[in-house]
Amino acid sequence: MEFLKLNGHSLKISDVVDVARKGKKVVLDDAAVAFVERGAQMVESWVAEGKSIYGITTGFGDLASTMIPPEKSRQLQENLLKSHACGVGNPFPEDVTRAIMLLRINTLIRGFSGISLKTLNQLVAFLNEGIHPLIPEQGSVGASGDLCPLSHLAAALLGIGEVMYKGRRMPALKAMEEAGLKPINLGPKEGLALNNGTTAMAGIATLALHDAFTVVKTADIAAALSLEALTGVPYAFDPRTHELRPHEGQKRVAQNIRALIQDSEIIEKHKHARVQDAYSLRCVPQVHGASRDTLDFIAQKMQIEINSVTDNPLIFPADGEAISGGNFHGQPVALSMDFFGIAMAEIGNISERRIARMVDHKLSYGLPPFLVKNSGVNSGFMIPQYVAAALVSENKVLAHPSSVDSIPTSANQEDHVSMGMYAARKARTILENVKKVLAIELLTAAQGVDFRKPLKLGKGTSAAYEVIRARVPFMEEDEFLHPYIQEMVQLVDEGTIVIAVENAIGKLA
Repeated sequence: MEFLKLNGHSLKISDVVDVARKGKKVVLDDAAVAFVERGAQMVESWVAEGKSIYGITTGFGDLASTMIPPEKSRQLQENLLKSHACGVGNPFPEDVTRAIMLLRINTLIRGFSGISLKTLNQLVAFLNEGIHPLIPEQGSVGASGDLCPLSHLAAALLGIGEVMYKGRRMPALKAMEEAGLKPINLGPKEGLALNNGTTAMAGIATLALHDAFTVVKTADIAAALSLEALTGVPYAFDPRTHELRPHEGQKRVAQNIRALIQDSEIIEKHKHARVQDAYSLRCVPQVHGASRDTLDFIAQKMQIEINSVTDNPLIFPADGEAISGGNFHGQPVALSMDFFGIAMAEIGNISERRIARMVDHKLSYGLPPFLVKNSGVNSGFMIPQYVAAALVSENKVLAHPSSVDSIPTSANQEDHVSMGMYAARKARTILENVKKVLAIELLTAAQGVDFRKPLKLGKGTSAAYEVIRARVPFMEEDEFLHPYIQEMVQLVDEGTIVIAVENAIGKLA
């Protein structure tokens, strides 16, 4: 079996996906291990000397001025995890938990956190054995990182709390016994090293970002299929237009639409019917493209974040110093995920407008009302548009930025917080809603193009259409629609439509 070697510097977003969702195991880089051991030794020497260092020989937060005697330093770390593991709400799904575990290992392997190799190896063993701590979703303000959720992760290493193991929910201690592991005893600084940092919000953000890149390709496919259902004109996708406003995302989306509708008999027949279309068709490159540029920006930020050291204080063995700073503050992730939520909400917004045009016979250029024969007796696709409207309305509320909010904590010692965890959580919810909206658009557009037969679709849209019709039939009259929409959501979620299209016409930009 191939292992992912971690050194704290070279982790990629695709690596996070491989470990979180495909079960890839990890191993520590030997060169990096030496830095871990050196940092732990430095901490031990400071405790023995009685040196005053935050979180090692002092209390935490507003208790930073309270000195802790050396004989209490280990108890201090264990108490930290017990008291901070107080989250509420549903536990994170398994892939998010695994992403969090991986990112925590990757930051600790850098050797600036003062953790022992024994403790770090325990976390590696948990990840590789598939022991997944149950981490409640709610409780982090994203200031001293994700103290609450990371404490639930770290407490499990001590045999405290619950985990999922081999498909069963059980006490952490029982899972460790079954896996042949023993609870660890924390050394100085180790509790703080485990629970201080942006790892939890970064884990959510990284997986959401990976999924979003597939979703925006799906959005281009849906838009192209809707363009054909509405007998749209191709002029808005002319490359000359986009060279005059050369935003990269805009150019790529226009290129995708051109490739998707290539050889479309529908477009060819109707290209002189109008000079221009409504914005939800004509401005697809500009709207989808801006969201794509946003994702590219966020990817740069997350690539930095997943290879960063974000706890406090930071240990610099080469200099013999411990420095208290603010790398744990989640603002870079908070702003990024707020931007992510806005960008993805806009993908859903414009998709819903295309759905609305297809079901409205006054705007659909010859399609029957609500895309069904004998409308009146049949309601057709009337209510799927309601569902899409409900989803995009929900997203408009969720897209309000979390990062502009701050509520002081720890007796005003932590007087500005990022709310990065909630920014990441609601961004993930927005993304899931957008997948459902796109699923409805694809289902609606497939119904629409059936009324344009015998005219043929474009090379790319034809591939998408065939995948859809392999799972969902043309609706002659009203049927129970819920299973059809669920089928489409699954196709979008799995990226099946994107894969089929790219197999037919090559990689989408």
